[in-house]
Amino acid sequence: MPRYDLFTIGHSNISSERFIAMLGDAEVNAVADVRSVPNSRWCPWFSAKALAENLSRAGITYATMGDTLGGRPRDGTLFRAGVVDYEAIAAQPEFIASLDRLTEEAARSRICLMCSEREPLDCHRCLLVARSLAGFGAHMAAFLPPGRIEAHPGIIRHRPPLAAATRAPPPPGWSCRRGPGRAPPR
Repeated sequence: MPRYDLFTIGHSNISSERFIAMLGDAEVNAVADVRSVPNSRWCPWFSAKALAENLSRAGITYATMGDTLGGRPRDGTLFRAGVVDYEAIAAQPEFIASLDRLTEEAARSRICLMCSEREPLDCHRCLLVARSLAGFGAHMAAFLPPGRIEAHPGIIRHRPPLAAATRAPPPPGWSCRRGPGRAPPR
């Protein structure tokens, strides 16, 4: 499997065991929960407390990041005509700082961003967070049903990166996965 800087996954209604097995197959060792509300009424094993315990038993760390990377902002100015404005969210200093933290942590961990929607194109983790990270130069991939992994550009090839979250190209030799011989992500 190609080496990716970060992954995304939608837990949907899969079992906790299947979810953890998929992460393990990709050697993921950290989950960043980007749900605005990290609970699940329909799949309680994906509520924050139960999920953190199950992931911990599997040797996977868990962090909630929905307060800054979630798709349902509390700030009413981040909506246009009642619809969440991803461009406006991507321009928020807190959002950009969280992306910086993720890329820094990706140098030490194999991270998967998690939300609830099964299909990446139905979810802000792909349309907002992963697009923004791609603008930072991260090489992203998504878990797709029934468990295959596809590079992010293949999923979202018809959508450009969010303008607000792009920045100057990384310096020569930069990589989310720093180490000898690592070329900058493309």
